[in-house]
Amino acid sequence: MPSESSTPPARDLVAQAEAFLFVEGGTLSLKALAAKLRIETIALGGVLDELATRFNGRGLTLIRTETEVSLAVAPMVSGVIEAAYAQDKEIGDAGLEVLAIILYCGASTKSRIDYIRGVNTGSTIRTLLSRGLIERAGNPADSREYLYRPSTELLAHLGVARVEDLPNYGTIYPALLAFEAQKQPLDGSNHGATTTTDTTNTDHSA
Repeated sequence: MPSESSTPPARDLVAQAEAFLFVEGGTLSLKALAAKLRIETIALGGVLDELATRFNGRGLTLIRTETEVSLAVAPMVSGVIEAAYAQDKEIGDAGLEVLAIILYCGASTKSRIDYIRGVNTGSTIRTLLSRGLIERAGNPADSREYLYRPSTELLAHLGVARVEDLPNYGTIYPALLAFEAQKQPLDGSNHGATTTTDTTNTDHSA
């Protein structure tokens, strides 16, 4: 442990504590934070008291227990933040339908998804990509198209390790394949002929 003469001034310690907590992005034990600041754990209380005071009236607050500390959204703005994220995460019925196809049918091209749904899904696919719910990869069967598949974030949100663990997968998967086969033209042409176009989703660049 460094000598007292090498300990930074109090204001520097408060700024450093805030920076460490910000970089951590989660909870730090008091012992770990004290070690990073190179001070004794018993001296950390005053530093955190000063940091909590600085957060008064701001968007962040300090959450402390007897053993841990972390940064959090202040109560006065938490409602606004939650409402904004709830609205941002809304993907609508179209998004849920596309997710169901990708989850239960497996990696699919946009033309296949369009074909099953009967509408252009370009805008919906872009929304799901931006939310991190699906990911795209090159299609080894056709370099002109992408394959869309569920992201690990989506599977984690659903609480499953693999798509086969989804509810009623053994029933829904073959049912979707049968439905797709029923819609398939007799000449076996590629999925892509849609009879209905969503006027809000006319971009084919996805």
